[in-house]
This record gives sequence, C-alpha cells and structure tokens, in this order.
Amino acid sequence: MTQQITSVLVANRGEIAVRIFRTARALGLDTVAVYADPDAGAAHVRAADAAVRLPGAAPADTYLRADLIVDAALAAGADAVHPGYGFLSENAAFARAVQDAGLVWIGPPPAAIDAMASKTRAKELMRAAGVPLLDPVDPARATEADLPLLLKAAAGGGGRGMRVVRDLDQLKSELDAAAAEARSAFGDGEVFAEPYVERGRHVEVQILADAHGTVWALGTRDCSLQRRHQKVIEEAPAPGLPAAVRTTLHSAAVAAARAVSYEGAGTVEFLVTADGRVCFLEMNTRLQVEHPVTEAVFGIDLVALQLRIAEGAPLPVDPPQPTGHAVEARLYAEDPARGWRPQTGTLDALDVPGEVRVDTGFGAGDTVGVHYDPMLAKVIAHAPTRAEAVRTLAHALSRARIHGLATNRDLLVRSLRHPEFAAARLDTGFYDRHLPELTVGAPGAGLAALAAGLAAAAPAPGAPPAARLGAWRNVRSQPQLRRYRSEPDGAEHEVRYDRTREGVRPLSHPDHPGVSVVEVTRDRVTLEVEGVQRMFHVKHKSNSEGGRDGTDTGTGIAGGTVYVDSPLGAHTFTALPRFTDPQDRTEPGSLLAPMPGTVVRVADGLVSGAAVTAGQPLIWLEAMKMEHRILSPASGTLAALHAVPGHQVEVGALLAVVQEEPQP
Repeated sequence: MTQQITSVLVANRGEIAVRIFRTARALGLDTVAVYADPDAGAAHVRAADAAVRLPGAAPADTYLRADLIVDAALAAGADAVHPGYGFLSENAAFARAVQDAGLVWIGPPPAAIDAMASKTRAKELMRAAGVPLLDPVDPARATEADLPLLLKAAAGGGGRGMRVVRDLDQLKSELDAAAAEARSAFGDGEVFAEPYVERGRHVEVQILADAHGTVWALGTRDCSLQRRHQKVIEEAPAPGLPAAVRTTLHSAAVAAARAVSYEGAGTVEFLVTADGRVCFLEMNTRLQVEHPVTEAVFGIDLVALQLRIAEGAPLPVDPPQPTGHAVEARLYAEDPARGWRPQTGTLDALDVPGEVRVDTGFGAGDTVGVHYDPMLAKVIAHAPTRAEAVRTLAHALSRARIHGLATNRDLLVRSLRHPEFAAARLDTGFYDRHLPELTVGAPGAGLAALAAGLAAAAPAPGAPPAARLGAWRNVRSQPQLRRYRSEPDGAEHEVRYDRTREGVRPLSHPDHPGVSVVEVTRDRVTLEVEGVQRMFHVKHKSNSEGGRDGTDTGTGIAGGTVYVDSPLGAHTFTALPRFTDPQDRTEPGSLLAPMPGTVVRVADGLVSGAAVTAGQPLIWLEAMKMEHRILSPASGTLAALHAVPGHQVEVGALLAVVQEEPQP
C-alpha cells in the first residue's frame, strides 16, 4: 500500500530535527517542529515551516509526552511523524498512537520495536534466530571466574544503568546503583549481567528494510571510542576486519531484521572480541547518531529512504556500492579532564572550516541548557582513504572556533592523531588508557594570553591620533599590566607591556621570552617567536557586571571573557582585575553543585554527623542525560547536608559540608 506524505512533524529537537528537516525540504515536504519552553528560539524551531509549543521544560513534560506530540501533528496539519533518535523514537506505544491517529509513522512496525525493547528478551529472540551472543551470567551465582562483569539496564540505552564490576564484593552495591539509575532513566529497574570483554571492539551494521522483503546490510561502522559507554568517534567501514568477520556481521544483522519483520532504518550492534568472535549486543530500532558516515560511504540519504519506505516504496534489490572512508566526531559541551562534566551557557561562536559536513542544532547566541544532551554538533569527513578522512577531520576541528563553553574539541583532535587510532588499533578501553595524555592543556597558553593583552591595548578603529600612537610619552611611565585566568584550568597569566612610538611592545616574561610584535589589532595579533610568525585571532566578550581594570581601553573589562584561536590551539581566558581579592568566601570542605541539575539520591544513611571517607560517593546529580557522583573530598564528618532528592539545584549551590578529620 502506498501513501504519499506531504508534511512531516519531527518529534525531536536539536541537531537531528534540523537534519531531518533538511531532507524533507529537499523532497518538497512541509515541516513541523515541536519545542519545549527552553527551546522556543532553538535552531530546529527556526528551521521548520511551523512549530507547536509543548508547555514545560523537563523532557517528561514535553518531548516524552506522546499525546501532546500527536495533538501537535494534527493541529499543524502534518500527515506523518518522524521520531528522530532518543526520546520516544523506540517507544512502541507512541508509534501505535501515531498510527491510531491516522498519521504515517516513519519508523519500524510497533511490534518490531516491542520485540527489541528489552535487551534480555531481544537476546532470547536473537538466540532463536541463530545470531551469536554472549552467554548471560546470573549475578546471584557469579564467581571470581565470571569477572569482570558488565551490568546493563534491560530497557536502556546511551550508557545509562551500565556498570563494570571487577570485584565480587562490589557486585551487590553496583547492581543496586545500576537498577536505581535505570529506574530513574527508563522507568524500569531490570538489570542483567554478562561477561565484560576487555579490549573488545564495538562494531555495528546499518540495516534498511522495506515492506516487500528486501533487507540491506550497509557495511560496518566502528564505534569503539566511547566515554561512559557513549560513542565519541565513529567511522565506516570498520577498519581491519577480516572478510569472514564482515560476512558474519552482515549475515547476523540481516537475520536479526528478518526475525522481527523489520521495516525502515535500524542498527544492529555487536561486540567483536580480540580473537574475532562476534557477539550481538542490541538492535536500535531507529536512526543512529552516526548515520552520516554510512551516508557518505554509500552516497545515500537515509532519511530520504526512510520517508520512501514509509510511503510504501520498495528498495532496489541490491544496495549501492561503498566508496572511500568516512569518520565522524561528536562535539560535546563538556570537560573531559573533569569527569566529562557537561557545560551549560551561551554558545558565542561555532565555526568549523574545511571540506567537512557539520550537523548541528546550534548557532552563535544559542543556549546550551541543562535538560538535554550536551552534543553541539557532529563533524564528518569523507575521503578516498581512511588516513585522508582522519587527517581532514582532525585539521577541520583543530581550526574550529568554538566560543562560550568548554568542549571536547581538543580531545577529539588528539584522539584522531593518536598513534593507536591512526593504526586502527581500536577497542572500547581507549579512553581508559589514554585520557590523561589526551586532556593536558592546549600548548601556547602564555603566548595566547600575551595576544589577548596586546589586542585589548590596541586602539579602536577610528580612534584619535593620540590613541593610534599609543599615548607615547618622553618620560617612561611604569609598565602596563593585564592579568588573565585560563579556563577551565584556572592558571593565571600576567601580560606586561610598554607603549612606544611604534606602538605596543611586550616586556620579557618567562611565558614568552624573545617575542616581537609584527601586527596588533583589536581582533588579530601576529607575533614572531624564534623567527616564526604566528597569527592569533582574538575575540573579547565583555561582562557588563564586571569592573574595569586600571589599563582598560574598552576590551579588557575585568570579568569579561577573551577567546584566542591559533594553530597552536584554542584558549579561553577571564580578564582579571589588576589586584586580586584576598577574601575566600567558600567554607572549607564545601561541596558545590558543579552544574545545574536534579538531586536524584543521597548515599544510604547519610545524615549530618555521619562519618565519611575520602572519595566516597555522597550525592548523585542528574544533568543533561547523565548521572554525576559528588564525592567526599576528604575523610571526616559530614557537618551539613543541604541536598534533597528531587530538588533542582543551580551551579554553585551548596550541597553539603565535610569537616576533615584532623591529621595526627
């Protein structure tokens, strides 16, 4: 049966909604967005022909309300609903509600979603279909020989509810923690255990199936580079796989799809062990975040094919042939050096140069809020060879200007250039082994701070002659001084300079000895260092609440932010007043909320006066789809507990105070 779609509502937000709208427009379809209150001015709302408000802020009140989304589609005159990924994309009840309302569901049949909704039931179904899997482990009967174990939420995804257990004594507490997180995230606390494979590869197969019996297996993707069991860098095809392993993966993926009478786009995920064994992990009954690498290699538009399949059109019997290699990096607003802590705030700039594809739901001036995943963009490079694709992607990211928030950009560039990645020695333990070396500060901080200070001292365009001459004096005055703090590491830098007849001249400093100035403007500084000229792009963002330091010329406002980009790296600084405030207003031992979020729980038996040990988890915060543990900074006594489960807290809120026990 064929049915023509004329208008599609995307039951999602951000990057994926923008990406689906792009294809819908190319196919001549009208587009409808839905938005929660924090997203009223978001890019996906701006990109749509029509938009419908979902009152509220929390996902449970907005993007997870199937009834409101169906009503929105009917009110806007849409005749089809695309779920994107996340939220309700793998919710069979939502798919049925869409169909019951007379709308076209752009996704697999609800029965197929149901069949794969529980990982434990899906594994039983796959075993019956002959798909290879890991044998489950009964936690109640686990022995030392079963370790390490991986605990997983039966109804989950995205790394939620997952724990690696290496000590039997920790199994009970980790089971409880995994069940609590799964219950909070998915409304289902079922957790199962299976062997944890060290140095395994996460490899998946994109499938596409129509209602006429055709199933495509579109190559392989490697998604082994992960943090917190969530993917960071993906590529297609998965490099270095023997032909026999590729054949097994394709056959198993097709068998999985046929076992549930699948239709539309989906992904079958596998673990490939070091000795080449293939084990089924799960089937995602939706489009994946990393679908662009498959699109690039096969020269197709998966969203367009989803729409055609939903209209009843058949696929060609054989898929197109792949060409070249594609790599995708997920750019997150997060700080990898501080426990992958997500960031919130205003994105001042997002500019990625070069011949790469950028899928994003953000633009300059947009706000990254606390309610949703902190992914800013996906950056994809395609080239004839893997080495060329990796090099192109790393170069584009290294030259990107991303202002306003700490991101994982430097980590991505260093990962792509790491010898293990270059040699395609890939496994899921990559960041466990290499995170410290991948998160050291960007080089050239001293030179970048110097460029910031000199740019702040440069006269504005159109300034009077005295300013353009640098206010030169016959009698030399004291050197000029500017102070900056690097973000987020907190290192402080002093910039000292003189104004001369020729302009601004830096004074010798350990951070930048033997540096000469070639050119200085408000937004660009060229320095010569040991015979090599380097250009620094500088952007100042003033903070209206800050005061001025004594040498300010209009861009060096204390408390303001300065972004400095160069081939040496990207740096963010806070302009400091000339003199520091000697007062420390934070009580020793205070535990402050590192981000806005919701207190989901506190440690059992935690009350004022309780004894605590250094590193003990005390409080759990949920923010941006992730759970964060607040640890005791020292052994001692809990002097105060302010965190209350269920309460929303702002960044910097006082959660607890630990009084350190005196040293003997």
